[in-house]
Amino acid sequence: MQHFFVDKSCIDEAARRVVITGSDYNHIKNVLRMAKGEELSVSLKEDTEERVEYRLGILKYTDNSVICEIRFTKEANAELPCRIYLFQGLPKSDKMEYIVKKAVELGAYEIIPVAMKRSVVKLDEKKALAKIGRWQQISEAAAKQSKRAIIPGVGNVMSFPEAVETAKGLDRVLIPYELMKDENSSAMDRTREVIGSIEQGQSIGIFVGPEGGFDEDEIALAEKSGFEKISLGNRILRTETAPLCVLSFLIYALDK
Repeated sequence: MQHFFVDKSCIDEAARRVVITGSDYNHIKNVLRMAKGEELSVSLKEDTEERVEYRLGILKYTDNSVICEIRFTKEANAELPCRIYLFQGLPKSDKMEYIVKKAVELGAYEIIPVAMKRSVVKLDEKKALAKIGRWQQISEAAAKQSKRAIIPGVGNVMSFPEAVETAKGLDRVLIPYELMKDENSSAMDRTREVIGSIEQGQSIGIFVGPEGGFDEDEIALAEKSGFEKISLGNRILRTETAPLCVLSFLIYALDK
């Protein structure tokens, strides 16, 4: 079933009607060619405490909108019980597009691009705004495809110190680091311990380095800030693979 996001003003609970306009109208009518009576679902673009999915049937098309009837509503259960913030070191090429898409599919609540010391990509303000707009579009498309109850946000590009200060407000912050050592247990035992101790409802940050990894000064600042180093196994993962690995660990541990 096709899934879309609408503003609250598009929903008339009393009349049991939903009006869909804009690019989604064009997609439904001219790309999907959905007919009267066919079903689709929508959620609110705004993130609210009460997350509801509306199941709709198409009533008719106007010149610029799709008029749908609300057939029933149900609690949206696609969200993880923790808000996960991915602080991603800026990668080369179009890797960030892939990371945003897959992180949204795996349940990330927000993705924050971070300019780290070993990031090859350097974005000025104009380029950063254009990139963020593009990444936000990718987030919305991925949220539709995976039937998320929200559209995860893509934040402004931060420096590493700015990202650390932002993450200090979260309950737990994880930083995958290939050189981590624990004298009392194996690296993966430590990872299992950390992941297993996360409680539902906690806010979680994940820091992932760019292609060149973290600079030693960045790791030192992370340790000083109380971040928890974890291992992702004996293999070295690419920057676009590492966040998906951590998110998969968290899904396994937390998803209902």
